[in-house]
Amino acid sequence: MFDSLIETFSNPWVLIVVLTFFPALELRASIPYGIWMAELNWGWVVALAIVTNIVLGPIVYFLLDKFLHVMLRVGWFNRMWERFVVPKQKKIHAKVEKYGVWGLSVFIGVPLPGSGVYSGAVGGYLLGFSFKEFFVSTVLGVLIAASAVTAIVLSGAQMFEFMIKAH
Repeated sequence: MFDSLIETFSNPWVLIVVLTFFPALELRASIPYGIWMAELNWGWVVALAIVTNIVLGPIVYFLLDKFLHVMLRVGWFNRMWERFVVPKQKKIHAKVEKYGVWGLSVFIGVPLPGSGVYSGAVGGYLLGFSFKEFFVSTVLGVLIAASAVTAIVLSGAQMFEFMIKAH
């Protein structure tokens, strides 16, 4: 049984899915792995990473929603939520309305540490985004991130040579 588990995770396609589901890595890690390390067709790697990352969004949002509904039944947690989160939601409501889906999409799409679907789900939930708004933001954000990461990976290190001072 253990051998079959190791064999499963040694499959590069499975590893792309696992890396994409891993917090803080997501497709920022799975696309470079699939193209550079596994040497797979870049189009299929990017497609799998995009679909996996998009599927991740609703899963995280749903689990976060269920977790918070359970936690809000706990008196002290509910009081903290009402005291700290709800007033902040009301205070930033105008900005959320102004930037909305596009703002969250850019946050999810910038391939930097701390951004991505996991933090986008938490941010979207805390900011009061509906599931539909969050899902649209996730799709747009994942497409932004995948485009940026793929462009960087396909261009290789040459893209950054202009930043390196020659002696």
